[in-house]
Amino acid sequence: MNSGFNHITVLLGEAVEALAVRADGCYMDGTFGRGGHSRAILARLGPGGRLQGFDKDPQAIATGQALAAEDGRFVIVQRSFAEMAAQAAEAGVAGQVAGVLLDLGVSSPQLDDPERGFSFLNDGPLDMRMDPARGVSAAAFIASASEEEIARVFKDYGEERFAKRMARAVVQRREQQPFERTADLAQVLKDANPAWEKHKHPATRAFQGLRIHVNNELADLEAGLAAALDVLEVGGRLVVISFHSLEDRIVKLFMRRLEKGEADNLPRNLPVRVEPFKPVIKTLGKAQFASDAELAANPRARSAVMRVAEKLR
Repeated sequence: MNSGFNHITVLLGEAVEALAVRADGCYMDGTFGRGGHSRAILARLGPGGRLQGFDKDPQAIATGQALAAEDGRFVIVQRSFAEMAAQAAEAGVAGQVAGVLLDLGVSSPQLDDPERGFSFLNDGPLDMRMDPARGVSAAAFIASASEEEIARVFKDYGEERFAKRMARAVVQRREQQPFERTADLAQVLKDANPAWEKHKHPATRAFQGLRIHVNNELADLEAGLAAALDVLEVGGRLVVISFHSLEDRIVKLFMRRLEKGEADNLPRNLPVRVEPFKPVIKTLGKAQFASDAELAANPRARSAVMRVAEKLR
């Protein structure tokens, strides 16, 4: 299925290289999207290799089903990657997965299609759900949430410093007329924002916060990282690409905790005795970023950060 909206896969070569794909290995692509990473993984698999794809988005699922019809080594399910441990158990591959890839955030087709309601640049229905058949839309949340809750979402998930002021403007306006369109909400947010970063739309951070809240993205990420550790075999690789500081912080702390233990966060001179910590994973190299050439071809890659770890036990 071609939605008419193009998607350029970020850090494609680097991510697949980091997975160290084995010809006979079993792999999981937790965020299929439009299949860029999955196709590259399949190109390295032999006849005995297997790849399981996950996505919430029905358009991504349609693309994945077409790929599955072409290649019997690939299967896709409409499920959050937070549920990959359950999926692995059902498929009989728990603890036998050689690599897990998570390419977080929203895809270009989702951003570029006004009907999905993710973008403040093109007017569309105020939805933002990755799976439009499940959960509460952004419009429904804005219509029913308290001013305090809206401000919390803008601040905690969008890192918007004028969250309270913008939430107040939203609540005052909805008393006259409910929000149903992205452009309408974006204009109210813009008018309420007294200062913003150069070259950034005033509604950028608030829209990010709404999207993360509506799709439960950070809780899914925490659950997905734990699930990935469960499904991986010893020596298996976890590759995560994040696109904003909230995601990357969760990934970085998760990997640090499993590599160095909780005691690593204690003050050095604290007079306590702790049991020797045995690392569960080891991180491989430093965080990676898109090359200058990739940034020139795809400016949306500018915020991408990739982290890689290997399961030790």
